[in-house]
Amino acid sequence: MSGEMVHVGFGNILAMGRVIAIASPNSAPTKRTIQEARSRSMLVDMTNGRRTKAVIFVDSGHIVLAALAPETITGRLQVNRGANTLRTELTDEILRL
Repeated sequence: MSGEMVHVGFGNILAMGRVIAIASPNSAPTKRTIQEARSRSMLVDMTNGRRTKAVIFVDSGHIVLAALAPETITGRLQVNRGANTLRTELTDEILRL
């Protein structure tokens, strides 16, 4: 499991290694899934009262609501991965010296 953590807005952080999928909340099946998760107490609302723009499905069966768009969340993940890659390359270079 990856230890990558990504900021999903309003001080909330999500472990991306647990994420199965990120979807838009606009379709009827997704809205039904959100309601079912709410009734089973498996819904985590990280929107801070804002409009839901992303529905994140995690491996535990929980559903996470975020106020950031799916593209923004995946972009932040890619930036984190790029920073980690650069950090690893710099560390390797220093160790070679």
